[in-house]
Order: sequence, then C-alpha cells, then structure tokens
Amino acid sequence: MQRLAVINVVGLTENHIGIHTPNISRLVRGSVVKLIPSLPAVTCTVQSSMLTGSTPTEHGVVANGWHERETSDTSFWRQENDLVQGEKVWDALHAIDSNFMVANMFWWFNMHSSVDIAVTPRPVYLENGGKLPDIWANPSSLRASLQKQFGQFPLFKFWGPAAGIESTKWDVDATIEVEKTYSPTLTLIYIPHLDYSMQRVGPDHSSISEELRAVDGQVGRLIDHCEERDINVCILSEYGIESVSDAVAINRVLRDGGFLTIRMELGREYLDASSSRAFAVPDHQIAHVYVRSETDIENVA
Repeated sequence: MQRLAVINVVGLTENHIGIHTPNISRLVRGSVVKLIPSLPAVTCTVQSSMLTGSTPTEHGVVANGWHERETSDTSFWRQENDLVQGEKVWDALHAIDSNFMVANMFWWFNMHSSVDIAVTPRPVYLENGGKLPDIWANPSSLRASLQKQFGQFPLFKFWGPAAGIESTKWDVDATIEVEKTYSPTLTLIYIPHLDYSMQRVGPDHSSISEELRAVDGQVGRLIDHCEERDINVCILSEYGIESVSDAVAINRVLRDGGFLTIRMELGREYLDASSSRAFAVPDHQIAHVYVRSETDIENVA
C-alpha cells in the first residue's frame, strides 16, 4: 500500500514558493492547486473541513472558539475530537481497510479521536493558575518517550508572541520518530511557524524571506525522510495571511450602542457576557455576535 504524508504548512501561499523555499519548490515542481478555504479561514474550522469533507454548517466548528449559552463560557482551542461532527477521513479509511494506520501529529481536535497515533499540545494546568508545557499522546507512552528524546515540548514557542522555529523543529523530530517506529499509512503533520511570523509583522515584511528559509529547512527534513522510505508527500496550507490596514473594535461599538454590560473587579472592567444584550466573540477575520433577545437583532445589525 502506498503511504502518504500530508504536511500542513499553515500560511504558505503560491507566492511564497521560490528562491527562499528550495525544498518545497523541488517537491511541487510547478504543480499547485488552489484551495478556497472555509469561512472563517481559521485553523480549527479549515482543518475540520479538510478532515471531514464538509462545511462548518455540517461539522459544527464555526471558529477557533465560541460561546456556550448554557454555561455562559467562551472557550477557544478546545481539543476533544467529538466536537467535530461527521465522518473523519481516518474513519472512512479504517472502514475500507482495518489495517490502515493513521498518525495525527499536531492537527487540531486531536484528543481522544479514532486515529491510531496522536500527539498534540496539552499544557499541565496548575492549581495556582499557571501552566507547564506538555503534550497529550496516544499511545500514552509517547508523551514520555518523545520528551525524553527531544526535550520538553516548547509550548510557548508553539503559539503566542514568542512563537518560533523551535516548535516546528520539535514537531518534525517527533514526526520522523513516530514514522520510524510505527510506519503509519497516512501521516498528518502540522507546521505552525509561518502563521505567527506573518501575524506579527505582516506577509510582506522583509523578515519573511528568512522565516520562509527556516520553515523550508524543516519541511525539507520531512521530504528527505519520506523520499528515503518511499512515502508520497502532499504539502498544503489552510489559508494565506493578507495585509490589513484597519480593524473594528466590535465590542466597543456594541458598548457605545448600549448593548454591552461590564462588571468591575479589583478596579478593572470585565465583559459580563451573559448579562449583555449583545456581545461579540472576535476571531481574526470574523466575529460571531450573540444577541440575547430576538427583538434586538435588527438594531444590533
């Protein structure tokens, strides 16, 4: 059976493939198919669409996070795979051949799914509110063995203002080790580096050429490993980052309109979502606006 590795280089577009990406360029050889991403074009939504072949209306992942009216909680980056409705690609493949082995390396909603091998970021949350870098893995033994071999997972280099190539290198090291150990039929690999680089400075900044070279070096390691082991490689991206010139502080607009409620705690203002007539949960290019009463919808709009 021909094996396949799908490398998700998030933020990569056709315009980036060239002099700064020799490894990626060698692989694609001019063969590029354009993807029209789901709306919103954010990680959790687009990955869920890719893995189910359905729309956000069907699989239910309408953003990276959303508000639950029943609990009055707004949560981002939840990880349980059962939040994604519909048949996943690995379930369809398992139905065809029970020996088909799938490894999911850092694609999202990766906890407690039916993949055979899974590794995903999962901090240890402390009683004092702090958190420690860690991963969740299946088989669970991978959690200790991978971190013993490659060091503690660099969580704070994976996302946020300090994100850097260190986390991508860790992902690649772990993926190569998993492939050597288990020889999965399908391997899904998430490469986060370009996303945060472009969010920090924009897609046209002079530093992006260096970031492209850095991520191409790590992707090149994966390509070389796969070619040595006769594994086909597909490189894709969830979305591209575009330059912007402005933003809307939508909850301030709703507050000025008298729809938003705040509360004071220790001298600071906090959003009181469930007491608000309307509030927004922004997520990059879109915001979901929650309106408590149907009679307010027209005025909020």
